[in-house]
Amino acid sequence: MSSISALNSGLQGIHNGLNGIKKNANDIANAGTQASSNTEQSSSSSDITEPLIYMKLNKLQAQASAKVVQTSADMIGTLIDMKA
Repeated sequence: MSSISALNSGLQGIHNGLNGIKKNANDIANAGTQASSNTEQSSSSSDITEPLIYMKLNKLQAQASAKVVQTSADMIGTLIDMKA
């Protein structure tokens, strides 16, 4: 894998992680309104459990992808230093 494609993969991973976090935040925000509009007695904590778990996973995905980007940038910097 070239350093440029690794960089692109890292950036795509960050993008996907942030989009997932936005979706999970929206699901959490809407959980309270959905629970109050339902006639069934459901606890709002169970409605937000799954989005919270996925939010944590998306955060880890973004962090791991940021490390890929950092490593790719370091590798490109080393290659430029070697050519100079």
